[in-house]
Amino acid sequence: MSKIEFIPNLPESDKKRVVVAGGGFAGFKLIRKLIGRGYEIVLLDKNNFHQFQPLLYQVATAGLEPSSISFPVRKVFQKIKDVHFRIAEIQEVIPSQNEVVTDIGRLKYDYLILSIGANTNYFGQNEIEENTLSMKTASDAILIRNTILEHFEKALLETQPEKIEQYLNIGIVGGGPTGVELAGALAEMKKYIFPKDYPELDLSKMRIIIYEAASRLLASMSEEASAWALKYLKKLHVEVNLNTRVEHYDGNCIRLSDRSIVSSKTVIWSAGIKANGIQGLPAEITGRGNRMLVDRYNRVNGFANIFAIGDNSLMVTEKYPNGHPQVAQAAIQQANLLSKNLVKLDNGIQPKEFEYNDKGSMATIGRNLAVADLPFVKLHGFIAWILWSFVHLFLIMGVKNRLLIFLNWTWNYFTYDQSLRLLIKPKPFLKEKNEVSCITPNELIINNN
Repeated sequence: MSKIEFIPNLPESDKKRVVVAGGGFAGFKLIRKLIGRGYEIVLLDKNNFHQFQPLLYQVATAGLEPSSISFPVRKVFQKIKDVHFRIAEIQEVIPSQNEVVTDIGRLKYDYLILSIGANTNYFGQNEIEENTLSMKTASDAILIRNTILEHFEKALLETQPEKIEQYLNIGIVGGGPTGVELAGALAEMKKYIFPKDYPELDLSKMRIIIYEAASRLLASMSEEASAWALKYLKKLHVEVNLNTRVEHYDGNCIRLSDRSIVSSKTVIWSAGIKANGIQGLPAEITGRGNRMLVDRYNRVNGFANIFAIGDNSLMVTEKYPNGHPQVAQAAIQQANLLSKNLVKLDNGIQPKEFEYNDKGSMATIGRNLAVADLPFVKLHGFIAWILWSFVHLFLIMGVKNRLLIFLNWTWNYFTYDQSLRLLIKPKPFLKEKNEVSCITPNELIINNN
């Protein structure tokens, strides 16, 4: 189209329109809190589902189905008449006109809430980006699962030991929660699953290796948690390389900062995230990690009706000079307060400043092995693992999903087995055809007669 039209089929309303870009933890929480507050709400997201990212690693390691950690957006809001959803990606913001431009058309707003999340940060290393796997979406997790299983199948067809090991070895870049949890899950597959599925392979040659540039694992958690995580990973025979950077990877060979080389066809990058950007806003509002600078009310600097929450926002406070941690709890708390502040702003009441309440952080390394930093106590081992399991189960959206995950976890725990080791490759989408009417003018006349 030469001219971008407005998004069709959105009902006219005299209510103020809140446009929420992004259906992650922050976006969903905000919308659910704004329901019944007198707003027309339009949610824009590139997916038609909300996904629970903390459990993506279990999809990648065949422990859970993608549908177990995903929930359809339309099902959540199907009975709410003032909430409208469109699959779309924001391309540009035009603040002077209170408009957003998307890939499906333009849209007016009274308030714009940007919660478009973050993506994998490769720190400008294009070769590594092209050849490694990331884990930010359900599609990424399925690709990891497919790649690992396919490489094991190919290893069965090789006769040269070095080629077999290249297929079996798995490198994980980044020793944060994602890398640690993924390494632990893969180590348990190596111990309990792969020997049964691939008895012809010598799995003692398989290496699961973590590369962390910092001096310890789980840098955002306590030193005690880091030490226990390292101990648990070593117990599971995961190789942990601290103070080690991956400098090059061509799809076959990992070249490290100490000049050593490791052979592997599977490398998963979990070394950092970078907030998704958006055009139309001035460059000076962009801060560390591509996050948008906001005030204490999550208002984007210089704009009265544009807000950023979650991974997109960078709020500098005395306690958090580099911004709040990019975790679900911070996003949820920001969304919760913003829902109240919008109402206050419309009623001429002074909004409340955001203060982050750190409820702690947790990471699981494997069966009965986890670490937890809580405000008043630090836990590890079985108790931390039970706590981690219940907290994550409680946060999953939908009773059915919670039940499915609980049944999967119970089955896996007692049988030492996972039943989702499936190689499923989607067919490519059909190419879009040019728009042509199915009825010619002559046929229309005949049909009318």
